[in-house]
Amino acid sequence: MLLAEDLLLLVTDDASGRLSAPAEQVDAGLGGANLVELTLLNKVDLSGEQDPGRRGRIIVRDPSPAGDAVLDAALQILIARQGRKPSKVIKPLSKNLRRTLYQRLADRGVVRAERGKILGVFPIRRWPAEDASEEAEVRRLMTQALVQQVVPDTRTAALIALVHAVGRVDKIVDARQHGLSKRELRARAAAIAKGNWASEAVRKAIQEMMEAAFVAISAATITTSAGSRR
Repeated sequence: MLLAEDLLLLVTDDASGRLSAPAEQVDAGLGGANLVELTLLNKVDLSGEQDPGRRGRIIVRDPSPAGDAVLDAALQILIARQGRKPSKVIKPLSKNLRRTLYQRLADRGVVRAERGKILGVFPIRRWPAEDASEEAEVRRLMTQALVQQVVPDTRTAALIALVHAVGRVDKIVDARQHGLSKRELRARAAAIAKGNWASEAVRKAIQEMMEAAFVAISAATITTSAGSRR
C-alpha cells in the first residue's frame, strides 16, 4: 500500500464511503503523500549547496521507475518541475489522484464503488470499505505511537505527519477513549511530524516538503471556509 492509499482510507468513512474531510484538504494531502514517499525512496530531494540553482527546490536524484504506476506518474510530474518550490508541485501531484487511488483500492477489494445521486439528480460515487483489515492495522500502529508513545517506524510516522497535515488526527484516534484531550493528541502528532524518524538529510527534506503541504492544505481550508459562507 502507498502512503497516499493509507491516507485516503483513513479519511474515508468505512460505512458511508464518503470523505470525512474537505476534498481540497484531502487532495493536497494525497499529493503531499506521494512527494513524501518518493523522498523516502531517495528519488526526490530538495536542492542543497552542492546543487545548481537555488536551494530548497525540487530535485530528482533518481529518475528510474519506482515500480508502481502511481508513483511513476508522480515522479514524471516532478521531473518536469525540477527547480520549483515544493509548494508549487502539490497541486499537479494531486490532479485526478483521489479517483485513481479509489479505483486501485476497489480493484484490490479494499473498498467497493457505489453510485448514487444527491437530491435524486446529481450523480455521486461512494467508496465504502470492503476489507478494512489494512486500515485497522494502520490505526493500531498510529494509536500505539500517539497514545502509548511507542516509537513509530518511518512509515507510521509519515502517516501521522500526513494525517496531522489534513487536521484529522482526532478523528482517526479517539482521544477521550484513551484519557487524552484533543489538544494533547494533536500536540503528540505534531511532535512526531517534526521528530527524528528518518536520516537527517531525508528528515530535513520531508519536513520542508510537509511545510509546503501544510501551506497548500491551509489555502484549501480557507477557500472551503470562504465558499461555505457565501
